[in-house]
Amino acid sequence: MRVPLTTIGFDADDTLWQNEAFFQMTQERFAALLQGYVDPGHLAERLEAAERRNLGHYGFGIKGFMLSMIETAIEVTGERVPARVLREIIDVGHEMLAHPIHLLPEAEETVRALAGRYRLVLITKGDLLDQERKLAQSGLGDLFDAVEIVSDKTRATYSSAFMRHGTGAEAAMMVGNSLKSDVIPALEAGAWGVYVPHELTWGYEAAEPPEGFARFAEIASLGALPGLLNEIG
Repeated sequence: MRVPLTTIGFDADDTLWQNEAFFQMTQERFAALLQGYVDPGHLAERLEAAERRNLGHYGFGIKGFMLSMIETAIEVTGERVPARVLREIIDVGHEMLAHPIHLLPEAEETVRALAGRYRLVLITKGDLLDQERKLAQSGLGDLFDAVEIVSDKTRATYSSAFMRHGTGAEAAMMVGNSLKSDVIPALEAGAWGVYVPHELTWGYEAAEPPEGFARFAEIASLGALPGLLNEIG
């Protein structure tokens, strides 16, 4: 017996609004600051290694990214990084935390079209204050029935979120740009997992498309989501 969908979860960063683009622009500025100390390509590897290493300490988000940049700058310069460079890294982090929101195409139209028809839940990871700020600036906050800002996205995350804010994972769908965080663990929890690719993806979020899941779907853009829901019934 098919369980009717009652709840739709949305990822935020790079699903509803731009995010990774600002991180990549900041990395370019970071490389310019450390020009002469280390090859830019090698610097990117060192920074990503620091980010991965520090996820357990700082979690996801801009603050952890900023601290990882500072740590990397200290390492690659043999602890000789000038104080002015550290100050500029901090200033860049502050700029990121104040950057205005840029909604992705069809994000607002799609969320508005589904609000009221389904329980909408925003499920995102990152800094609490920063994610709250971005949601407030997006103008989409009133369209969501619930907001979950989590430390990580796992099968248990989706099982509990869809039970709290819906009728369980079997009656839910998760929509996002990350196979690793948004789609695969939601499928494992028993929900639909809908992949909406974004042109920029952080290496940590890379994963192979899932196999053997009848509830997996991929759409080219958020604008195709209402049509997919009509097909699913």
